[in-house]
Amino acid sequence: MSLFISNAYAQSGGGQQGGGFEMLIMLAVFGLIFYFLLYRPQAKRVKEHKNLVSSLSKGDEVLTQGGLVGRITKVSDDKDFIEVALNDDNNIVVQKSSVTAVLPKGTMKSL
Repeated sequence: MSLFISNAYAQSGGGQQGGGFEMLIMLAVFGLIFYFLLYRPQAKRVKEHKNLVSSLSKGDEVLTQGGLVGRITKVSDDKDFIEVALNDDNNIVVQKSSVTAVLPKGTMKSL
């Protein structure tokens, strides 16, 4: 017997047989866990964001992913871009999908 290597002993023959049905049940349980904890909440968020983007209109005050707050001045339906006025002098063009929230009216004045 070595100091670092332990002896290996053979196991007695015969193990548990079968297990096919239990494996299918386990796979179904993992599938349900995956659906309810990962897929369903993400699909719900995507649907809400798609509804938010489709409801954007001129005059809405929005918050972008980059943290910019502004008022929508122009919405183009054929393209995926909107023009956002940050203040009286600065206008930027951003993708509709970069809008994370529509803010209540008057938010820009209170900032």
